[in-house]
Amino acid sequence: MVYLQLFLSFMKIGFTSFGGLSMVSVINQEMLTHGWMTQQEIGDIIAIAEMTPGSLGINCATFAGIKTAGVLGGIVSTLGVMVPSLSLCLIAAVFIAHFRKSRFITDLLSSVRPVCLGLICATALTLMQSNFLPGWSFCWQAVVIAAAAGFLMWKFKLSIPVVIMISAALGLLIVR
Repeated sequence: MVYLQLFLSFMKIGFTSFGGLSMVSVINQEMLTHGWMTQQEIGDIIAIAEMTPGSLGINCATFAGIKTAGVLGGIVSTLGVMVPSLSLCLIAAVFIAHFRKSRFITDLLSSVRPVCLGLICATALTLMQSNFLPGWSFCWQAVVIAAAAGFLMWKFKLSIPVVIMISAALGLLIVR
């Protein structure tokens, strides 16, 4: 039964988010609603999914599925999150030439962008709460690491994997 629930939950995630960080808030809600993970575990999985190669959605689905129901859970979750995008891509491929110059489609896609931005902002706020205020106590170390990571990416244009490694090193130095 948990396998069907995982498949349906991640299929819902695949249908209701637009990839990348916009998926995190939906994953967060599904994991907490079903009691499969804690907020801390979700934060850990997102961090691991960001560090590993591949799509954030597929990585999160795989890791969350494995954490919830073992390897088979990981496979089922990954398939669930992939079904919507594969289905929609196949349908879109058939009709792309017809809709390419459609004013309706252009307007529709323009309206989706602000929604994605709102989902990313909601995700950022959720992650800030779980990292900067774990258990409602202020964690200055996390703020220092986040500020350093942001500065390194903005000022020196360092790649995300390099910033993650530097942040991990800072975490080991500052938190311990």
